[in-house]
Amino acid sequence: MNSISANLNIMIKAAEKASKIIIRDFGELEKLQVSSKGPSDFVTNSDKKVEKIIIEELTKSRKKFSILSEEIGEIKNSDKDNCWIIDPIDGTTNFLHGIPHFAISIALRNKQEIVSGLIFDPIKNEMFYAEKNSGAYFNNQRIRVSKKRNLNECLFATGGKDQFNKDLNVRKSGSAALDMAYVGAGRYDGYFQKNLNIWDIAAGIIIVNEAGGKVNDIEYFSNKLINIFAGSNSIYEKMLKNLNNF
Repeated sequence: MNSISANLNIMIKAAEKASKIIIRDFGELEKLQVSSKGPSDFVTNSDKKVEKIIIEELTKSRKKFSILSEEIGEIKNSDKDNCWIIDPIDGTTNFLHGIPHFAISIALRNKQEIVSGLIFDPIKNEMFYAEKNSGAYFNNQRIRVSKKRNLNECLFATGGKDQFNKDLNVRKSGSAALDMAYVGAGRYDGYFQKNLNIWDIAAGIIIVNEAGGKVNDIEYFSNKLINIFAGSNSIYEKMLKNLNNF
């Protein structure tokens, strides 16, 4: 196994602990599909429980780090330079419908950049992670972005309800975090989406970059919604050219 920093180690432990709740709740969902109350309240509860465990685990070792998380928003602690960025369940609609494609996403921002990122798909037991200048990994194996150069051999991912140029071969999987992780692992050749929050993609950004790919410049400190473009170096520009009406 490659050597990892103390911070990434804390992130992995937090994700693994929280995943036990997700796996258990995902198993319970089938019973709820038929209940009158319906599963959406249950999923919100899962999200909050998972977030709570992640924050507790991260805070145990790093009491001063600030936090930005999907459910509770921003917590400014004494160390404002270091901030955990958390999406407890990215892909909640999939989760809600019993579709096993969602992930925990945790990133660490230091000042102006993401320095560590982790995306964990608990159902498939797939963990993607990266640290600045240390490469990107999938279950301890080094990963690289795809080497394809020909657009019509490529597979792209997107999300949301937007219509766009249909020349590209595109999938909508319902999890921005996993879409980014899959670009890093070379499963997808590129990914593009409008109107995301930073916690959807923070971990994915460093995974793609450290896997040798390219991501557009992003403003980490604004609360504005983000448009993201990610891909391998050989495909990135070609992908953008094909998104003329995106």
